[in-house]
Amino acid sequence: MPIVLAGNSYGKSRVRVVKVTRRADGHDLAELAVNVRFEGDFDAVHTAGDNSAVLPTDTMKNTVNALAKAWSGEPIEEFGCQLAEHFLGDNPRVSRVRIEIGQSQWIRLDRHAFTRGSEEKQTTEVVGARGGTDIQSGIESLIVLKTAGSAFEGYKKDRYTTLKETSDRILATAITARWAYRTAKVAFGACRQRAREAILKTFVEQDSPSVQHTAHAMGEAVLNAALDISEIRLTLPNKHCLLVDLAPFGLDNLNEIFVPTDEPHGLIEVYLARQT
Repeated sequence: MPIVLAGNSYGKSRVRVVKVTRRADGHDLAELAVNVRFEGDFDAVHTAGDNSAVLPTDTMKNTVNALAKAWSGEPIEEFGCQLAEHFLGDNPRVSRVRIEIGQSQWIRLDRHAFTRGSEEKQTTEVVGARGGTDIQSGIESLIVLKTAGSAFEGYKKDRYTTLKETSDRILATAITARWAYRTAKVAFGACRQRAREAILKTFVEQDSPSVQHTAHAMGEAVLNAALDISEIRLTLPNKHCLLVDLAPFGLDNLNEIFVPTDEPHGLIEVYLARQT
């Protein structure tokens, strides 16, 4: 049977950029990690060793750095669109360019001083094609915990089930949310802020019978709060805090002393979209 090249792509990963925007009353700081990937008419480089259509990945890195100078510093969706437009305009063999950006958090201490924030990151993926642009954005590692208002009861059991039902447990997770915008013309910063606030408000206020129920409620809250978002996918790893048995020491443990565990952990995902 004949062998054919069924698909290919190439690009540059983990282009690290720190941008300082210098204003008279203080500085703004943005730290990004950018991935660039091309898809298109590049069969010849694989099948014939013809490099004539291949833009070096080192050039991709240099382009990210050069265009960062003209970028406003926020939001990251804007920078992704600028990169996609540039690469499509200068590379006719490219049919699709995929730009992924993750932004780390820095918190201002003073006009010119910052401290590293939490593990939370803002993310976006801009996919530019000849027919238009699709943008998906989100949040990674939004770490939350609450010490009340969470239960897990009435679940299915079999002969291997040892987990005890509880009406009062710690709920801890590192939320990853990824959503799609209706169009590429959105007030990205304001929309992202509404989505994040809706997720946190739901986590705080909802009595949680399960992580699944909480994840669904978060998705509904985001779609109700941010009308420019058409769909959302939420991933909530259940970061367990297990009650420590203090009975060997003659002590009661009334939901006070726990041991946090990283692995293994439950992994809950939901995907919500508006009806069409």
